[in-house]
Amino acid sequence: MTTPEDSQLGKATAYRNRYAPDLLFPIPRSKGRAELGLRGELPFQGVDLWNAYELSWLDPRGKPMVALAEFHVPADSPAIIESKSFKLYLNSFSGERLDEATLRNRLARDLGDAAGAPVAVHLTPASAFPAQRIEEPEGLLIDALEIDIDVYGPPDPSFLRADTAAAPVRETLLSNLLKSNCPVTGQPDWASLRIDYVGAPIDREGLLRYVVSFREHREFHEHCVERIFMDLLRHCAPTQLDVGARYTRRGGLDINPFRSSEPGRTPGNPRGARQ
Repeated sequence: MTTPEDSQLGKATAYRNRYAPDLLFPIPRSKGRAELGLRGELPFQGVDLWNAYELSWLDPRGKPMVALAEFHVPADSPAIIESKSFKLYLNSFSGERLDEATLRNRLARDLGDAAGAPVAVHLTPASAFPAQRIEEPEGLLIDALEIDIDVYGPPDPSFLRADTAAAPVRETLLSNLLKSNCPVTGQPDWASLRIDYVGAPIDREGLLRYVVSFREHREFHEHCVERIFMDLLRHCAPTQLDVGARYTRRGGLDINPFRSSEPGRTPGNPRGARQ
């Protein structure tokens, strides 16, 4: 079994510029999920949506090409892909001559092999860059609530509560205050959080305190979002629940996990101002 400590995280690394799929470092999801009491069938479906901003290769005549890349790793894949290894792998194409179709096929094959499930790949060529937009999600931002906060870790789900005496609501709650840390290097990970739910109204002050309680927590992006999903499910009992986080980029990559109780729900890929 591979562990984060065995990866290139926090270690000096030589950048390779020739195709090197062996650089990809999978990490089993099972350990993080076991800590949440998740074994067997999952109570959610979803995707880890990666955006890559530093993808370059050589065309068959040797001219450098660039593109934005979008990768969809299904939440039921056995493994996540460690982000530094992902960056090193993408950089290994920078000295390779190949056409775009071959590049896309290699990316899908290698990432699928590492994750243990099919990975969808979409490339946006430079000619389409002017169409890219910044888009903030719609919903109620809870960050302006005037409250005292003094808990910054570990995550404290006791803050979460819902008013079961009130009529059910359908609403979207937003926060830009989610921060966690890399479990290996301690580097900060910053994110905007979106919660869509149907059910008894969730106490917003408690939710904000809960979000801030991740501030010194060390865990991968994907596991943080699954922790938030499970804590909301267990403490607020919504009948429908979506949880998504848009993390700021590091090393030319951003990771955007999305988990939903509803089959077939997808997050889209709206890049926020912080990304």
